Amino acid sequence: MTAVLFDYPKKAAFGRVLPKNKIYEHGSVSSAVRQLFVRQVEQIVWQHKLAPETVNLKASKAVPEIQIFSITLKGDELKPEVLRCIDLAIPFPIIFELRFDGKVKPVAAFKRPSEADASKWVISEYFDGDWAPGDTHRKPLPMVFDLETLYGHLLVPLMPYPARPGEDLQTRVDRMERICLKQRELDRCEVRLRKEKQFNRKVAINAELRDLKQELENLTRPLSASGAAVTP
Repeated sequence: MTAVLFDYPKKAAFGRVLPKNKIYEHGSVSSAVRQLFVRQVEQIVWQHKLAPETVNLKASKAVPEIQIFSITLKGDELKPEVLRCIDLAIPFPIIFELRFDGKVKPVAAFKRPSEADASKWVISEYFDGDWAPGDTHRKPLPMVFDLETLYGHLLVPLMPYPARPGEDLQTRVDRMERICLKQRELDRCEVRLRKEKQFNRKVAINAELRDLKQELENLTRPLSASGAAVTP
């Protein structure tokens, strides 16, 4: 998916290096995740803080501020466990920009306060764009009236499938997560099929594979305003 990068206002610049140990202090971080930080992360910079006083937009309980983090990598891969660890340590929605070898890639999860415990956050699957040259033209921030709406505009370009008629952000994120889950199930099913030797078992796995492909198609196909499937 083509990366969409935004031009954040100078007034919102924060530019503070965030030491990895500060993230570890905010929760129980496993040794495996610490090793991922060591192997994959060169530096984390808290690049921008989008808040009422920096962008003149109204805050809400769900989105009091939006943080922009720049993460310089040691290679072209970053495991989502690292991003989730940072998200759990910072009590605000975050848009990440990964950097490596002169390129940049936006990544983010949909993050919202838990309905069961307002002190905790619920974090969705991570969505990302493609790697783009570091000097890619950046779009101005959209004209909106509040941070919650802005957050939606920053997340939407990262989602792999378009919204359906009447689909709000939460519903769309839920559908994207179901798509990710079904895709993983389908991938595992294909691996089982390749390894299976018995004909009867192959037939059963093929039937399961057809069902998964149909479920995935139902989740990804565009719908018209009436709810009918749109055919090419």
